[in-house]
Amino acid sequence: MILIVHIIFGAAIGSLLAQNTALALLLAFLSHYFLDTMPHRDYPIGNGDLFGKNRQWAKMRPKLLRVALDFLAGILLIVLFSNGHPIIYLCGLVAAIPDSFTALKYLFPNKALEVHHKFHQKIHFLDNKNIPLIWRISTQIFIVILSIFLFKI
Repeated sequence: MILIVHIIFGAAIGSLLAQNTALALLLAFLSHYFLDTMPHRDYPIGNGDLFGKNRQWAKMRPKLLRVALDFLAGILLIVLFSNGHPIIYLCGLVAAIPDSFTALKYLFPNKALEVHHKFHQKIHFLDNKNIPLIWRISTQIFIVILSIFLFKI
């Protein structure tokens, strides 16, 4: 799942549960795994390009720029559609943390990050199915629209 979807959905949870910070943060974090169980499209980032023995930074620049722009687009949607309560932003960021664990696994290999990575890969079980790209993208669009609607509740 691309970052904008995780960020905006986590932020929507923060919007709904702003009175209960601990619960909002927990559910925002868990929402990442929930969303990754759905059919979706991920970034075409080859981990070997960035994290392998022969790091190819020039090849990665456009891919990293796409991720950065996606992150900024998520923040922009929060600015445009939410009431701006700080917990909303925090929940949006917390919802993106599991993907950060994956990046850290390649940079600083250790047992805990490896266990997380294996779990994170297993919850992508629908990615192994032949689900048409249109449905994978539609799922993400629906979640963004739903999240914007939840900001208005």
